[in-house]
Amino acid sequence: MSKKKPQEGKPQVHKELEGFEIKINEFGQVQMSVDPEQLNVFLNKNVDDKKLRERQDLIPDNPEEYEDFE
Repeated sequence: MSKKKPQEGKPQVHKELEGFEIKINEFGQVQMSVDPEQLNVFLNKNVDDKKLRERQDLIPDNPEEYEDFE
């Protein structure tokens, strides 16, 4: 079985997530360079969840809140 070669450079990311880094410290805590709330807004805006497609209670009342991700 062949071994994976280590990846050189930084991976490609969406332009809205430039500078996003995630690390796990020695205590097992997740440290991110982006606020988790901003990450959730980005994911809600760009990722389709198949399990939640039919749920009407999850449709945002104010869709403009998903447009202000920085």
